Amino acid sequence: MPGNQTKVDNSLSPHGGVLVERVAPLTGGPQDPTLRLPEIAVRDQLARECVNIAYGFFSPLEGFMGSADLDSVARAMTLASGYVWSIPILFDIDAKELDNLGVAAGDAVLLTHQGLPLATLEIQEIYDYDREFLSQQVYGTTDSAHPGVQRTNGYGDRFIAGPVTLVNPPSINPPFDRFWQTPRQIRETLSNLGWSRVVAHQSRNVPHSGHEWLMKGAYLAAEADGILVSAVIGEKKPGDYIDEAIVLTHQRLRDTGFFKEDVHHTSALLWDMRYAGPREAVFHALVRKNLGCTHHMFGRDHAGVGSYYDTYAAHQIFDGLPDLGIKSVLTLEWWYCPTCAGVAYEGLCGHPEQKQELSGTFIRSIIQGGVEPAPLTLRPEVLEVVRSCADQYGFGSPFVGDDYLENRTPVMTMHDIQCDRCTCTCTREKA
Repeated sequence: MPGNQTKVDNSLSPHGGVLVERVAPLTGGPQDPTLRLPEIAVRDQLARECVNIAYGFFSPLEGFMGSADLDSVARAMTLASGYVWSIPILFDIDAKELDNLGVAAGDAVLLTHQGLPLATLEIQEIYDYDREFLSQQVYGTTDSAHPGVQRTNGYGDRFIAGPVTLVNPPSINPPFDRFWQTPRQIRETLSNLGWSRVVAHQSRNVPHSGHEWLMKGAYLAAEADGILVSAVIGEKKPGDYIDEAIVLTHQRLRDTGFFKEDVHHTSALLWDMRYAGPREAVFHALVRKNLGCTHHMFGRDHAGVGSYYDTYAAHQIFDGLPDLGIKSVLTLEWWYCPTCAGVAYEGLCGHPEQKQELSGTFIRSIIQGGVEPAPLTLRPEVLEVVRSCADQYGFGSPFVGDDYLENRTPVMTMHDIQCDRCTCTCTREKA
């Protein structure tokens, strides 16, 4: 099934020069031959990645990676075509399930999610790959305590490669529907705002004062027209902020005037963090390039976890890369300084021995301990939203826990397509 590729303004060119779009909603009714393809049910992560591929978030990828692309990404951080790419985008499956399907290269399958059709996958290759080597290359470790290594170790023992076409676009549920836009739609929004220089802020946290000043400092350093907050919505570690709190608190900063309306825009990216540190920093830059951003800010410990990466590894990795078409805005640490009586910047403040950290981990520990953060570390307006989200979405907590993981409202919901054959556990009526 062919997809669409759309040329865009070269001043905000996507990675590869063309914005990939592979969306072809089913129109053949119950007799549509697509509904008779062999079916593979996909987990949440793969469903989100199908959506991202189809709408061009991952341009120039048109589908899940084959062995040549995967090996090149693992070894050289480029696709086989030569374009820089740092994180594998893979469709894994157990060999037994694959055998039961009886499919091979040249076949097509229907991917289902929530028991309903989602996308087609045209199989170009079925292969295996050394997962331990993959972890070492991507994460710099094979330690099973690393969440990215855990994810890789949990992959099925085969990978399917090929183009993906979205045939049943899902609905994005509240409160995320206000913030989720396709790359084409985000580009239109940026154009309507009159922004030609746009700095992206990657976020998986409720914004504390350090984040606020990181954004303001990057805005000034980039001489930007505006800041695109790109909040990561997807699988998180226990103890991370719940997704709803992340997007709604960033929006609150704008609503309460800490950023003017014409210089700040909050959006949502469906992505399951890999915690790959510097490699994920490169990936984040490429995705935000596809959204139309000209700059991307990187502070301390970007996309890191634990002590696996140097504090500024995400700064250093760009030194060895060619021009990516999106500029990095590299900043040091922001902290609270009692002598300066406010938020201070590592590159300016002369009282480092008195610094009080403003890390996300530090702020979370205060809230989890039942202590109210000082107004100069977390805005009271932001804290109000955090507490509201805990009650409305988090089963009493603003942090990811078992109740949230098991009972949260899904970020996206599939639409019912009636058909005359249904082999999956869904609510479709047979015609």
